[in-house]
Amino acid sequence: MPREHFVRDVLVVGFDLDMTLVDSAQGISEALVAVCKLHGVDIQIEDALATIGLPLDQVFPLWLPELPYEQLLDEYREHYGQHGIPKTVALPGAVEALEAVKQLHGRTVVVSAKKADFVQRVLDVVGFEVDAIYGYLFAENKGEVLLQEGAQVYVGDHPGDIAAARAANAISVVVPTGPTSEAILRESNPDYVLGDLTEFPAWLHGMEALVAGREHHLPAAD
Repeated sequence: MPREHFVRDVLVVGFDLDMTLVDSAQGISEALVAVCKLHGVDIQIEDALATIGLPLDQVFPLWLPELPYEQLLDEYREHYGQHGIPKTVALPGAVEALEAVKQLHGRTVVVSAKKADFVQRVLDVVGFEVDAIYGYLFAENKGEVLLQEGAQVYVGDHPGDIAAARAANAISVVVPTGPTSEAILRESNPDYVLGDLTEFPAWLHGMEALVAGREHHLPAAD
C-alpha cells in the first residue's frame, strides 16, 4: 500500500481521546444516564456505554428525540464536567504511546468529539501533555484538522476514526479498547489493528525505521 505521505521531516501522530488514550466510560455513561433520568427516561448503563465515541448529537435522539439538543448538551456537560471528568483514567500503553512519538522527535495531536476545553481537562486529569488539541469533531471532519497538521498516522477505537484517517490520507491504526469490537473495526478496513496501545511503540518504531531508510512504501496491513 503506497503511503508516500509518511516520509516527512516531522513525524505527526494523531490520537482519538475517549477509549483510545483514556478510559472515560464510567463518567460519560453516568452523565448520559443522569440526563435521561432528569427527563423521566431510564436507560441501562450498558446502552449508554455502547454509544461512547459517537458525537452527542447522534446519541441524545436515541432516547430523547423530542427535546432540544442544546438543552440536553448543557445538562450533560454540567454533570460530566463536575462528576465524570475526575473519574477518567489512562488506558494501558497510552503513556508509552505518546512517549514513543516524542522519542522520534514527533508531534502528538489529539482530535476528539469532545469540546476542546473538556479534552484539555481530561488530559490534565491523567497527566498527559500533547502538542495540539482539537475538539468537537467526528469521522471525516477529524480528517480536515489531521490534514492541516500533516498527520501521517491517526489512532482510534471507532470506525469513525478510520474514516478520519482516510480523509486525511493518513495511516489508520485502531485498538479495540472501546465499545466497538475488533471484528467490526476490521469491517471498516483499517490499515492496522493492534491489541491495545501497549503494542503501539514497537509498531511506530518499525514504521519509522522504514522512513529513516527512505522507503516510500509501507508493508501491506495485517
